Amino acid sequence: MESLEKRIARINELYHKSQAEGLTEEEKREQASLRSEYIANIRANLRGQLNNIDIQEKDGTITNLGEKYGNKKIH
Repeated sequence: MESLEKRIARINELYHKSQAEGLTEEEKREQASLRSEYIANIRANLRGQLNNIDIQEKDGTITNLGEKYGNKKIH
């Protein structure tokens, strides 16, 4: 699997090419695929971070947000 940096560089390369001269249909599909993969990766990383947040309630108890909300789907 390619590194994240290489995929981001390719996303940027395709973006700049699209602005300069346009993309072929194959490049458009590649760009869409790379973008959706990148967004899914960002969402997974954010969800992982949010699931590890603990908050202290007014009564002093600690609530882990991942345990409380982690299994809910976000639309």
